[in-house]
Order: sequence, then C-alpha cells, then structure tokens
Amino acid sequence: MLRAGSVWALTMPSSLGQAVMAHMQSKRVRVGPILAHPRSNRWTFLIAPDLPENDTRLFAELFRLNVSVSRTGSTIALPSPTASVGAIRSWIVPPRNGFRPSGREVVAAIRAWADPAPRRR
Repeated sequence: MLRAGSVWALTMPSSLGQAVMAHMQSKRVRVGPILAHPRSNRWTFLIAPDLPENDTRLFAELFRLNVSVSRTGSTIALPSPTASVGAIRSWIVPPRNGFRPSGREVVAAIRAWADPAPRRR
C-alpha cells in the first residue's frame, strides 16, 4: 500500500488504459509505472501530483469516463513484492526509478482517446 501524496494515481478500465499507454507512446510521452487489477479489469497509472486538487469539473469529466483519481491522503494498492501469476495486482510497467508522468499528460491522453472523433487504429 502507498499513501498518495508525492505520487497520485489514475485508475481506469483496462481497455482505456491500453489505449492511453499506446497513445502516450505514439506521442513519445514517457509512461511511468502502471499496474493491473486483473479481477476488476482495471489499470492504474502512477502519476506526478500536478492535477488541481479541487477541480470538480475535471473529476466529473473523468468520473463519466470511469476514471478515478487517488489524491493526497488516498490509499493506492500496489502489487505484492512476491506477486505471482494470478495475483490480485501485477505490474504492466514496473517502477524503475522515481519518474512519474505528469498527471496532466495522462489526462490529455485519456481525453484524446475518449474524444468521439474517428481514429485511425
């Protein structure tokens, strides 16, 4: 477990998470640690805490997309260091250093993918 403070998290359906990660990589935006919750079919992006603390419009927008924000004081569940196949949580992209992408960049990727305009896949 991690108490959010210097690190926040964005949790979303895994299909959106996959699209967000691919979008960021295609734009050459570094992704940081991402973990999977296989049982609930969700992904969590660990991010820098640079989103506005009390932007209800942003949180409502993300809520409509089934994205939750773990802000300062929240608890973020991490994979067990001894996690095995079939674990409750696992790393998609494990942490390699202290880098966490900007929350604003991850939100921009969510918005880009959630935009109803047609896409080339």
